[in-house]
Amino acid sequence: MHYLLLLYGEPRDLTDLPPEEIAEVYRVHSEFGRKLREAGAFVASAPLAPAAKQVRLRRRERLVVDGPFAETKEQLGGYYVIEAASFDDAVRWAHELEPIADGTIEIRELVPVDSGPPRSS
Repeated sequence: MHYLLLLYGEPRDLTDLPPEEIAEVYRVHSEFGRKLREAGAFVASAPLAPAAKQVRLRRRERLVVDGPFAETKEQLGGYYVIEAASFDDAVRWAHELEPIADGTIEIRELVPVDSGPPRSS
């Protein structure tokens, strides 16, 4: 099964960080990616640029809103798609990502469209 690890944290611009902190971010994610690949669990990963717009649906109408979005304390900064045998295994993988800042890792099972509704965990 595929799981999505969504990485949330305080909004940060890497260009504002000292070079040694930027190097640490890259080291941590390179190491995590290596562990996933060696275990055959890596599917995809990418950092995300800061959000610029949202399209909100209200009563079947679309409203485009510019960021930053004050109502959010943490921002989605990147993701990993992993292969894991169970939800518990996906949670164990999330524990393997070395913490470099406060934040949240949200774990979601990816449900193939042709497989029907999601299972309860």
